Amino acid sequence: MVASVVVLMGVSGSGKSTVGKELARQLGWDFAEGDDFHAPASIAKMAAGHELTDDDRWPWLRQIADWIEHELSAGRCGVITCSALRRVYRDVLRRPGVVFVHLSVPPEELAQRLTERTGHFMPASLLRSQLETLETPEEEEQAVIVEATGDASATAGSIRIAIGHGQPHDQARTRPKPPPTVASDA
Repeated sequence: MVASVVVLMGVSGSGKSTVGKELARQLGWDFAEGDDFHAPASIAKMAAGHELTDDDRWPWLRQIADWIEHELSAGRCGVITCSALRRVYRDVLRRPGVVFVHLSVPPEELAQRLTERTGHFMPASLLRSQLETLETPEEEEQAVIVEATGDASATAGSIRIAIGHGQPHDQARTRPKPPPTVASDA
């Protein structure tokens, strides 16, 4: 499975941002932080400890889908973070060339990471609801599951292999291009 856009998905604390930045660095691809697409009201709602509703999520998901579409139509490769907890949310983002990478982390480690994390709006109190909402991607969803309990560099390396971009950094910068057309003298 070769990806042009990777959606790093999972619950809060799974390492989406850290691993995403490292993966994009290793591949030389564009990176976008999915949290940056949230409306200010949604961020305030989560910061106050309230779960988002689907009505809160749909505009956010459409903005992420627009970013993905822009990357693909421009012929660029990219990595974007998005919790994408339910299949119906992933369906909004799904396109040819998009691969979902679910970062899997044991709940105890997630809780510890969130307790120790500073400077993020998402409180640890919402972890339980995210775990209850999470629908692990099915095999037919063009998705891979990667254990994200190691360091970001090693996790990114595992992802690169899983998505068909395990070659050295200088060879993984852009989407493979078709061979040039050669005009004949006929």
